[in-house]
Amino acid sequence: MKYLSLLTALLISTTVWSQEFIADASSSTLKWNAKKVTGEHYGQVKLKEGKLVVRDNQIAGGNFVINMETITCEDLQSPEWNKKLIDHLKSDDFFSVGNYKVALLSNIRSDKFVGDKAKVTADLTIKGITNPITFEVTRKGNVYTSKITVDRTLYNVRYGSGKFFQGLGDNMIYDDFTLDVTLVVK
Repeated sequence: MKYLSLLTALLISTTVWSQEFIADASSSTLKWNAKKVTGEHYGQVKLKEGKLVVRDNQIAGGNFVINMETITCEDLQSPEWNKKLIDHLKSDDFFSVGNYKVALLSNIRSDKFVGDKAKVTADLTIKGITNPITFEVTRKGNVYTSKITVDRTLYNVRYGSGKFFQGLGDNMIYDDFTLDVTLVVK
């Protein structure tokens, strides 16, 4: 009996508790920003669904689906130019949204949180191409924020890239774009 009580206490003390959180897609935001030689464009894209697993004060798993059909532009006020940019971003020159309606962030894991910050690694899939990505996340209650820098050329998004085309001059678009993420979980 004494050994059974000791074994039970040992099992309870070494059990790692985990929590699974579901993303609140309507409260979460993903703001993109892309720069070119002559300026920048920015807007949003919506989270379709996702979940996050937290175990032992670190992210132990998670997957998020980003609805590429919802991409918007917030800097062009002319409806005509705004539509032209969105149509171009959805075209095969950029994200091929007709063939790839979603992007994925999967296999999410992190180091232990130190204070409210942790280094995260994950797999990002755009246009059916998956690459590892690393970024820092800040956790405050049920809100996780991060700024993720993505090299678009790793996902065969080469339009206007100085790596692949010469003589672009003022038409060159920088290869990196950023996503400012505010993830609300419940």
